Amino acid sequence: MTSESPLLQYNLGPGAEAFSTRRDSVLPYPVIQGHQVHGFRVGLVDRPDMTKDELSGYDALVTSLPGCAIGVHTADCVPILLYNAQRRVVAAIHSGWKGTVQRISQKVLFVLKQEYGGRPEEIRAVIGPAIGPDSFQVGEEVVQFFKEQNFPLDDIWSFRPGRSGIPMADGHHIDLFKANRWLLEEAGVPAANIQVAGIDSYTDTSFFSARREGLSCGRTISFIRLV
Repeated sequence: MTSESPLLQYNLGPGAEAFSTRRDSVLPYPVIQGHQVHGFRVGLVDRPDMTKDELSGYDALVTSLPGCAIGVHTADCVPILLYNAQRRVVAAIHSGWKGTVQRISQKVLFVLKQEYGGRPEEIRAVIGPAIGPDSFQVGEEVVQFFKEQNFPLDDIWSFRPGRSGIPMADGHHIDLFKANRWLLEEAGVPAANIQVAGIDSYTDTSFFSARREGLSCGRTISFIRLV
């Protein structure tokens, strides 16, 4: 990953290019996005002129169209970009805590296998900027959701007792980076094929954060295309 330009660029190997925008970034070309609802539906992009209305209700997009950029928009949720060089197919995933609990990334891997014959071990993945474990303070009910779905709580959950008065510092915390990496690895994606940007959108003000700025703030766009 490099950070010299306003765009955060990822190296997923030859044949694809992938980026996340920063606050002042300008998209280099049009990016197809869905109307996200914090669900787990996966949309197939089979035309370069598909609209957001056509993709309403989809939190993940998949395409094999060369030159057709697909993306997701986030402001603390986790963006995940996937590339299968052998099958020439890419995916963009919006995985907030609700999408993570619903295992949306694993559903995308299933679609890639069903539609394109792609195997998880062929996937290269990047987990982009999102709210980090030190900032993602949650209620006990959210921890329970992860527990019920058999996530490895010893790895992804922590409790910080006390009343420090520091925003987001105390109480229950979930590591969404680790949770989503675990989902990919559990589905068969090799650990060595997964990059994690490790950028906390809550503390890094070059990225948008709904927790820091409010829900009406802008959005980071993470996108990928075949070249």
